[in-house]
Amino acid sequence: MGLRIRLARGGAKKRPFYRIVVADSRSPRDGRFIEKIGTYNPMVPKEHPDRIRIDEDRAKHWLSVGATPSDRVARFFGQANLIEVPALREQTKKHLPKAKAQERMKEAEESKKAAEEAAAAEAEAPAEEASPEEAPTEEAPAEEAPAEEAAAEETPAEDAEKTE
Repeated sequence: MGLRIRLARGGAKKRPFYRIVVADSRSPRDGRFIEKIGTYNPMVPKEHPDRIRIDEDRAKHWLSVGATPSDRVARFFGQANLIEVPALREQTKKHLPKAKAQERMKEAEESKKAAEEAAAAEAEAPAEEASPEEAPTEEAPAEEAPAEEAAAEETPAEDAEKTE
């Protein structure tokens, strides 16, 4: 029997009121429960002391027995310093994105790893491989050649206009 500490809804329509209960995980939300250990009234302002009431002794007892709180109740317990909320976040599983988004995330991680490996390889490679003399000479003629070709193409067109 898995025990859960969760909220059971009560109150009227559009006026919610929740009991914090310990229940069997198979029982319905508002159904049978083992023990009521507190209340939560979302209609009250956040600063009001009646918004969240928890019997801390009973909550500690049920946590020690092995009851797992729901996400919302875990937040309440974190505010009351009964549990550490980050430890609970590691246990809960988040919903996974859709398949295409997962593929994109995987590709992004792989490309990031490849970039890191390339950066690490460049850092480890000796500086002698890329000499400063070779790099500028290769880039400079490549940039000048298209400019010369463009100038050569313009001159015959200008000459043709002058003759007409």
